[in-house]
Amino acid sequence: MPSKEEYLDYVLSLLSEIDSITYKKMMGEYLLYNDGVLFGGIYDDRFLIKKTKYTQSLGFKEEIPYTNAKAMYLIDIENRNEIKKIIENMTLELGDK
Repeated sequence: MPSKEEYLDYVLSLLSEIDSITYKKMMGEYLLYNDGVLFGGIYDDRFLIKKTKYTQSLGFKEEIPYTNAKAMYLIDIENRNEIKKIIENMTLELGDK
């Protein structure tokens, strides 16, 4: 089931504290980038982020974005400042690869 544009708008509002967020629509879902670094996406109206050493320590629930995909973490918080901290730390970690 493709994600709704309204849910994309909701997630983008949660990410509004970060100036460098972009997204790409792909096969009915949305890939999310910070400073050009892919950090997560919206899959079936779920905001999921990649697993990294940093995010593994945060205790988020694992979800599978689509069949045969690697598990990701479900973001179920609405605190924009906390989300900003998570995404910025992830971007630094993912950008080093």
